[in-house]
Amino acid sequence: MFFAQYYLDCLSQASYLIADESTGKAVVVDPRRDVSEYVADAEAHGFTIEAVVNTHFHADFLAGHLELAARTGAWIGYGRRAETEYPIRRLADGERISLGEVTLEVMETPGHTPESISILVREHAGDEIPYGVLTGDALFIGDVGRPDLLASVGVTAEELGRMLYDSVQRKLMALPDEVRVFPAHGAGSSCGKNLSTERQSSIGAQRATNYACAPMGEDEFVAIVTAGQSAAPGYFGYDAALNRQDHPLFDPSATARPLPVEEFLALREDGAVVVDARDPQEFGAGHLREAINVPADGRFAEQAGAVLSPEDRIVVVAPQDREAEVVTRLARIGFDRVAGYLRDPETALAALADDVAPAGRLTADQLRTALAGERPPVVLDVRTCGERAAGFIDGSLHIALNELPARLDELPTDRPLVLHCAGGHRSSIAASLLRHHGFTDVSDILGGYGAWEVLTAPAAA
Repeated sequence: MFFAQYYLDCLSQASYLIADESTGKAVVVDPRRDVSEYVADAEAHGFTIEAVVNTHFHADFLAGHLELAARTGAWIGYGRRAETEYPIRRLADGERISLGEVTLEVMETPGHTPESISILVREHAGDEIPYGVLTGDALFIGDVGRPDLLASVGVTAEELGRMLYDSVQRKLMALPDEVRVFPAHGAGSSCGKNLSTERQSSIGAQRATNYACAPMGEDEFVAIVTAGQSAAPGYFGYDAALNRQDHPLFDPSATARPLPVEEFLALREDGAVVVDARDPQEFGAGHLREAINVPADGRFAEQAGAVLSPEDRIVVVAPQDREAEVVTRLARIGFDRVAGYLRDPETALAALADDVAPAGRLTADQLRTALAGERPPVVLDVRTCGERAAGFIDGSLHIALNELPARLDELPTDRPLVLHCAGGHRSSIAASLLRHHGFTDVSDILGGYGAWEVLTAPAAA
C-alpha cells in the first residue's frame, strides 16, 4: 500500500493519496484546489487516480474534486446524503472501494455535517484490524468537529451534535485501539476548538486523551462540544455552498498579471480592494491608504476570507516574488477575482509617496500612558473568546477578528481606537480593516496582549 498525507499549514488541512502498488489504482481524499502535486506524485509512481472522495462539504476551503476529475477522469464520491450540481457517486455505510488488495470502507459519521463520512483503510481486504481511518472533520486529534457551522443549512447545532455523539462515541470509539487516526484538520483550524499539532494518532490514544471521546451521556456530549466555539470566518458559508456547485476550475497557468502603477490605482479607484500581504512591520512603515493588511506569513487564506468578501475585486501588494503564491492561496478559498498585483512594491510605493501612510502602532507603555490621559482611547480586543477568558485589559471591548466585519457599527467613531490581539499579527489586519472602512484614529499594540502582560505583571517579591 502507498499512503501519503499532504498537509497545508496555512489552512491546517490534510489530504491523502492512497494506492495499491500492485494494481496502480489510487484514490485521493479531501484534495485542495491546486491539484498538481497529487497528479505529479501519482504519475511518478505509475498510479491511476480512479476516484476522488470528499468526507463532507468543506467550509474552510474549496476542495479540488472538480479539478482532479477533469485532469484524471476520476469519479467523485460523497456520503449518501450529499446533494450536488455535478455527478457524484453516493457512498453508503459499509460500502467498500477495492483498489486491489488495498480496500477502503465507508463509515457514515454525520455530525459536523449531515453527509459526513469516515473511511477505513485496509492494506489487505481481509485484515481484521484496519490500518487506519480517515476521519474527515468528525474526529480530530484532541477534539471533534464542531456541529454549529453554516455548512449544514436547515439542521440545528443540537441535531448535528446528537448525530456526532453517535458517530464518535458509538462508531469511531468502537474501532480497535490500534487503528491509526488521520483527520482532515489540525491545530489552528476553525473547524474545532482544541485541535492538536499532531498530524496522526490512534483510536486508543484518542480514547484516553480526547475530552469528547471520554464516556458520557448524549446531553453532556452535546453541551460540551457546542460550548466555547469561536465565530467562524465569514467565508465559510460561501465555500460550503460553492463545494456543492459546478463552479469554474482553478487554472494555475492563468495567474494574475503584474500591473503598471497607473492601472493599479485606476482599479482601486474603481472599487478594487487592495490586499497588502507584507508583514505588519513593513505595512506599518508605509502602505497605500485604505489597503487591508493580511500577512502572507500566517493563516493568510483564512484571515483574508474573514475580512474580505467573495464579491470583492482584489489587487495585491505582495512580498517580492510571492505574488503567485498569494493568488493561489486566495483561490484555495474560492476568491478568484484577483485583477493583478503591484510588481516591485518598494519601488512602486516610493513613487506613490503622496498616497502612502504609516500605520499607527503603540507600545504597551504608550497605551498605558494614553489610558491614564484626559481622552483615553477605546481598547478593542480582537482575540478569540477562549484567549480572552485567560486574561484581558480592564475596560476593553471584545470583538473577535472573524466577527469584526459584521460588527463595525458597534464601534465608537468619536474616540481613538487601539486594537490588540495576542502578538500583533491579527490586530494589524483588524486595524487596517477599520481604516479601510473610514475609521480615522486607529492604532494597534506592538507585541499585543503578551507585551501588555509583561508590562503590567506584578513585580517579583
